[in-house]
Amino acid sequence: MTAPAFFGYGSLVNLRTHDYTDPTPATLTGWRRVWRTTSLRETAFLSVERCAASEIKGIIAHVPGADWAALDAREAAYQRHDVTDQTGHNRPTAVYQVETAHLAQTGPQPILLSYIDVVVQGYLQVFGEEGVAHFFESTHDWQPILNDRAAPRYTRHVPVSEAEQALVDHHLTAVMQNAE
Repeated sequence: MTAPAFFGYGSLVNLRTHDYTDPTPATLTGWRRVWRTTSLRETAFLSVERCAASEIKGIIAHVPGADWAALDAREAAYQRHDVTDQTGHNRPTAVYQVETAHLAQTGPQPILLSYIDVVVQGYLQVFGEEGVAHFFESTHDWQPILNDRAAPRYTRHVPVSEAEQALVDHHLTAVMQNAE
Protein backbone atom coordinates (compact mmCIF):
# COMPACT_ATOMS: atom_id res chain seq x y z
CA MET A 1 0.00 0.00 0.00
CA THR A 2 1.17 3.53 -0.77
CA ALA A 3 2.13 5.65 2.24
CA PRO A 4 -0.47 8.28 3.13
CA ALA A 5 0.16 11.95 2.48
CA PHE A 6 -1.22 15.38 3.26
CA PHE A 7 -2.02 18.25 0.94
CA GLY A 8 -0.54 21.49 2.28
CA TYR A 9 -1.97 24.78 1.03
CA GLY A 10 -0.62 27.33 3.54
CA SER A 11 2.35 27.26 5.90
CA LEU A 12 2.95 23.59 5.06
CA VAL A 13 4.00 24.71 1.57
CA ASN A 14 6.96 26.42 3.24
CA LEU A 15 9.37 23.50 3.63
CA ARG A 16 11.23 25.40 6.36
CA THR A 17 8.26 24.88 8.71
CA HIS A 18 8.37 21.06 8.75
CA ASP A 19 10.45 18.00 7.89
CA TYR A 20 7.93 15.82 6.07
CA THR A 21 9.55 13.85 3.27
CA ASP A 22 9.16 13.92 -0.49
CA PRO A 23 7.21 17.16 -0.87
CA THR A 24 5.77 17.33 -4.37
CA PRO A 25 3.91 20.23 -6.01
CA ALA A 26 0.26 19.31 -6.48
CA THR A 27 -3.18 20.70 -7.24
CA LEU A 28 -6.32 20.09 -5.20
CA THR A 29 -9.56 20.34 -7.19
CA GLY A 30 -12.99 21.02 -5.75
CA TRP A 31 -11.66 23.13 -2.86
CA ARG A 32 -10.75 26.78 -2.34
CA ARG A 33 -8.52 28.52 0.20
CA VAL A 34 -10.25 30.90 2.68
CA TRP A 35 -9.46 32.99 5.75
CA ARG A 36 -11.58 31.99 8.74
CA THR A 37 -12.60 33.72 11.96
CA THR A 38 -12.65 31.33 14.91
CA SER A 39 -13.33 31.25 18.63
CA LEU A 40 -9.80 29.94 19.28
CA ARG A 41 -7.73 33.09 18.92
CA GLU A 42 -7.95 36.75 17.97
CA THR A 43 -6.38 36.31 14.52
CA ALA A 44 -7.65 34.55 11.39
CA PHE A 45 -6.81 31.00 10.34
CA LEU A 46 -6.08 29.97 6.76
CA SER A 47 -8.37 27.12 5.79
CA VAL A 48 -10.10 25.48 2.84
CA GLU A 49 -13.70 24.81 1.91
CA ARG A 50 -15.34 22.73 -0.75
CA CYS A 51 -16.02 24.60 -3.98
CA ALA A 52 -16.64 22.55 -7.11
CA ALA A 53 -15.40 25.25 -9.50
CA SER A 54 -12.09 25.87 -7.73
CA GLU A 55 -8.61 24.44 -7.50
CA ILE A 56 -5.58 25.38 -5.46
CA LYS A 57 -1.88 24.68 -5.73
CA GLY A 58 0.04 23.27 -2.81
CA ILE A 59 2.27 20.35 -1.90
CA ILE A 60 1.76 16.70 -1.11
CA ALA A 61 4.15 15.08 1.36
CA HIS A 62 4.34 11.65 3.01
CA VAL A 63 3.20 11.04 6.56
CA PRO A 64 5.95 8.65 7.75
CA GLY A 65 4.62 5.35 9.06
CA ALA A 66 1.07 6.67 8.67
CA ASP A 67 1.66 8.34 12.05
CA TRP A 68 -0.70 11.31 11.90
CA ALA A 69 -0.24 12.27 15.58
CA ALA A 70 2.41 14.97 15.07
CA LEU A 71 0.64 16.55 12.11
CA ASP A 72 -2.74 16.37 13.87
CA ALA A 73 -1.15 18.14 16.86
CA ARG A 74 0.33 20.83 14.61
CA GLU A 75 -3.06 21.29 12.95
CA ALA A 76 -5.06 20.98 16.20
CA ALA A 77 -7.74 23.49 15.16
CA TYR A 78 -8.33 21.58 11.94
CA GLN A 79 -10.13 18.42 10.89
CA ARG A 80 -8.60 16.00 8.39
CA HIS A 81 -10.56 15.19 5.19
CA ASP A 82 -9.80 12.52 2.61
CA VAL A 83 -9.07 14.18 -0.75
CA THR A 84 -7.36 11.26 -2.46
CA ASP A 85 -9.61 11.51 -5.52
CA GLN A 86 -9.08 15.27 -5.85
CA THR A 87 -5.29 15.46 -6.08
CA GLY A 88 -4.47 13.47 -9.21
CA HIS A 89 -1.99 11.39 -7.20
CA ASN A 90 -2.44 7.71 -6.46
CA ARG A 91 -1.73 7.80 -2.74
CA PRO A 92 -4.18 8.28 0.14
CA THR A 93 -4.17 12.03 0.79
CA ALA A 94 -5.79 14.24 3.40
CA VAL A 95 -6.31 18.00 3.72
CA TYR A 96 -6.87 19.96 6.91
CA GLN A 97 -9.88 22.29 7.25
CA VAL A 98 -10.72 24.43 10.29
CA GLU A 99 -13.27 22.47 12.31
CA THR A 100 -16.80 23.83 12.01
CA ALA A 101 -17.15 23.87 15.80
CA HIS A 102 -14.37 26.50 15.97
CA LEU A 103 -15.87 28.91 13.43
CA ALA A 104 -17.15 32.19 14.88
CA GLN A 105 -19.50 34.84 13.58
CA THR A 106 -17.87 37.66 15.53
CA GLY A 107 -16.79 39.68 12.52
CA PRO A 108 -13.42 39.81 10.83
CA GLN A 109 -10.26 38.97 12.71
CA PRO A 110 -6.92 40.34 11.53
CA ILE A 111 -4.57 38.20 9.49
CA LEU A 112 -1.00 38.17 10.81
CA LEU A 113 1.39 39.55 8.21
CA SER A 114 4.07 37.20 9.56
CA TYR A 115 1.72 34.29 8.69
CA ILE A 116 1.27 35.54 5.14
CA ASP A 117 5.05 36.05 4.81
CA VAL A 118 5.71 32.40 5.72
CA VAL A 119 3.07 31.09 3.32
CA VAL A 120 4.22 33.29 0.43
CA GLN A 121 7.87 32.39 0.99
CA GLY A 122 6.86 28.74 0.55
CA TYR A 123 4.90 29.42 -2.63
CA LEU A 124 7.80 31.43 -4.02
CA GLN A 125 10.27 28.61 -3.31
CA VAL A 126 8.05 25.83 -4.69
CA PHE A 127 6.16 27.55 -7.53
CA GLY A 128 7.99 30.80 -8.25
CA GLU A 129 6.29 34.17 -8.68
CA GLU A 130 3.46 32.56 -10.66
CA GLY A 131 2.66 30.44 -7.61
CA VAL A 132 2.64 33.52 -5.38
CA ALA A 133 0.17 35.21 -7.73
CA HIS A 134 -1.96 32.03 -7.68
CA PHE A 135 -1.98 32.04 -3.87
CA PHE A 136 -3.36 35.58 -3.71
CA GLU A 137 -5.81 35.08 -6.59
CA SER A 138 -7.17 31.79 -5.22
CA THR A 139 -7.53 32.85 -1.56
CA HIS A 140 -10.88 34.25 -0.45
CA ASP A 141 -12.38 36.16 2.48
CA TRP A 142 -9.44 38.49 3.05
CA GLN A 143 -9.67 40.36 6.32
CA PRO A 144 -7.71 43.29 7.78
CA ILE A 145 -3.96 42.73 8.01
CA LEU A 146 -2.05 43.08 11.29
CA ASN A 147 1.53 44.12 10.55
CA ASP A 148 3.50 42.15 13.13
CA ARG A 149 6.76 41.96 11.17
CA ALA A 150 8.69 43.89 13.84
CA ALA A 151 7.60 41.34 16.49
CA PRO A 152 6.22 38.27 14.66
CA ARG A 153 3.31 36.61 16.46
CA TYR A 154 2.95 33.69 14.06
CA THR A 155 4.26 30.57 15.82
CA ARG A 156 5.99 29.15 12.73
CA HIS A 157 7.51 32.43 11.66
CA VAL A 158 10.72 32.15 9.66
CA PRO A 159 12.85 35.08 8.51
CA VAL A 160 11.93 36.48 5.10
CA SER A 161 14.06 38.70 2.91
CA GLU A 162 13.27 42.30 2.02
CA ALA A 163 12.52 41.14 -1.54
CA GLU A 164 10.04 38.56 -0.22
CA GLN A 165 8.42 41.20 1.99
CA ALA A 166 8.12 43.54 -1.00
CA LEU A 167 6.50 40.76 -3.05
CA VAL A 168 3.96 40.13 -0.27
CA ASP A 169 3.25 43.84 0.10
CA HIS A 170 2.74 44.24 -3.66
CA HIS A 171 0.18 41.43 -3.85
CA LEU A 172 -1.55 42.43 -0.61
CA THR A 173 -2.06 45.96 -1.90
CA ALA A 174 -3.86 44.60 -4.97
CA VAL A 175 -5.93 42.07 -2.98
CA MET A 176 -7.02 44.58 -0.37
CA GLN A 177 -7.98 47.16 -3.03
CA ASN A 178 -10.13 44.52 -4.76
CA ALA A 179 -11.72 43.56 -1.41
CA GLU A 180 -12.99 47.11 -0.82
